[in-house]
Formats: sequence, C-alpha cells, structure tokens
Amino acid sequence: MSGFLVGWLAAIPAYAAPLLLAALGLILSERAGVLNLSAEGVMAIGAMTGAAVVLSGIAPTLGILAGVAAGAGLSLVFAIVVVVFRGDQTLAGLTTVAVGIGLAGVLGRDYVQKPFAGIERFGADAAPATGAFERFFLQQDPLILVTLVLVVAVWWFLERTRAGLQLRAVGEDPGTADVAGVDVQMVRIAAVVAGGALCGLSGAYLSVAASHVWVEGMIAGRGWIAVALVIFARWDARRALLGALIFGAAEALGPRLQAVGAPVPTYLMMMLPYALTLAVLVLSSLVGRRGTDEPAALGSIYLRQDKS
Repeated sequence: MSGFLVGWLAAIPAYAAPLLLAALGLILSERAGVLNLSAEGVMAIGAMTGAAVVLSGIAPTLGILAGVAAGAGLSLVFAIVVVVFRGDQTLAGLTTVAVGIGLAGVLGRDYVQKPFAGIERFGADAAPATGAFERFFLQQDPLILVTLVLVVAVWWFLERTRAGLQLRAVGEDPGTADVAGVDVQMVRIAAVVAGGALCGLSGAYLSVAASHVWVEGMIAGRGWIAVALVIFARWDARRALLGALIFGAAEALGPRLQAVGAPVPTYLMMMLPYALTLAVLVLSSLVGRRGTDEPAALGSIYLRQDKS
C-alpha cells in the first residue's frame, strides 16, 4: 500500500503542472478584465510547436520556448480581436480554440506519434531509489520547479507590484484606471499575451516533458479544466496551486490503479477529472454567479468615451 501511495503522490505534480500553468495564464488575462476561454487551443498549438522543434533536432529547452512563443502569438491575435476591435470575448475565445486545434492538427501532421528525447526527469540516469522522499523527488522534472516559481512570481506580480496593481485596476474599473493614466488597451493586451505564453508553456510541457511525443487531441480537455480551476481558485494564484493538486490527484489516480491491477472501470476513472470539473462549476453557481474575488469588469468591453 505504501508503494502505491508513494507512486501516486509522485505522479501528481506531472499531472497538475500543465493545469496550473494554464490556470496562471488565465488568471493574468481575467484579472485584467478579459474573459479568456482560449486555453484549449493555445495549449494545443504550444504542444505541437514544442514537439515539432525538438523533432527538428533542436534542444528540448528551445522546444519549450518555441511552445511559449507559439502560445503568445496565437493569444496576441485573440487580444487584438477582443481588445482593439472589441469583439465578443466568449465567441473569440471559442474561435481561438478551434483555430488552435486546427492549426496544430494541420501543421503537426508530419510529427504525429514520433517519439523524441524531451525534458528528462531528475531520476532518468540515477540508480533506483529506495526511500520514499527520494522516489518522489526523482520522478519530477525541472519544469515542475519552474512551475512552482511561476506561481510565486504571478502572485507577487499581481499583489505586490505597481504593474500588477494597474492590471487589477483595469480588471475592476477600467474607466477609473484610464482616468488615473493607465493605458487600458495595452495592459489588457499584455495580460492576454503573457497568459497565452503560460498556456503555450503548459501545452509544451505535455509534449516535451510529460509524454515525449505529439499526438492530436493530447490536450484532451485540460484547457477547459483550467477554466474551472480558475473559478475554483477565485482568481488567486496560490489557490490555483491547491486546486491543481486536487485535479492532478484525480487524473493521476486512474493510471496508478490500473498499474496495480485494481478492478476499477477504466472509463470511469478517465471520467473522474471531468466529473470534478462539473462539480466545481455547479458548486460555483450555487455559491453565486459573481463572487467577491471575481474581477468586476470581467468580460466587459471598455470604450474610452464611456467615461463620465
């Protein structure tokens, strides 16, 4: 039983990291007042780009950075549509999902199911571990540590810096922020692009660090789980860490049970993370559609002439 528990706990960070990275990206965007439903598509283009770069003979680290750049690029298009041209944020987000998944499928056609050497775990070349802590640590990879640093960085930026204060002000009352001299459009565009970079990193993690292969559909709804995770976390990076561990634990449980031959229905265990997502959304609706932590201007279109 202890072996099963250690193995399960060791697997959780790898399942939680992509959810957490995407959630951090959405928190940045939505704290600036931009409703962002594009994570699924941005993660897909990040995953495909990262894999394609590594398969081209380039170092995995640069593949990760390429995934980040691809996510930022697609999110820049989304930002221009919703911030500059004031398009409907819900429709633009859903369209970005379709565009991201479509582009990943078309451009990644030559890279499907081709294994490659990606980011290795700490224990890849180490002797078999004996202690529980050692077994846990050696199952992790460097991007897990990067993810933890990013949680602290995003929280610190939003809560302890002047730029973060301006971003939150834009998400709460863009008119007042504009009067105070904040460039509302630029802040929102920067927030969306930075959020897209984190979503691209999330997708690249899945292909370059977690699985070392690119296949169509590998995002498998994780972008939507990240949307639910943001609601669960009430737009707070620290709570997002806790939520990601819960979602990651649910997703990691199925493979571990199958590995030990437990008589559990496979499809039922695969459904568990998505059932948890629905539960979070239902609970959120019961508590109230607008909580005290939700940015007051989330989803709103700001017109400069609206100022009184």
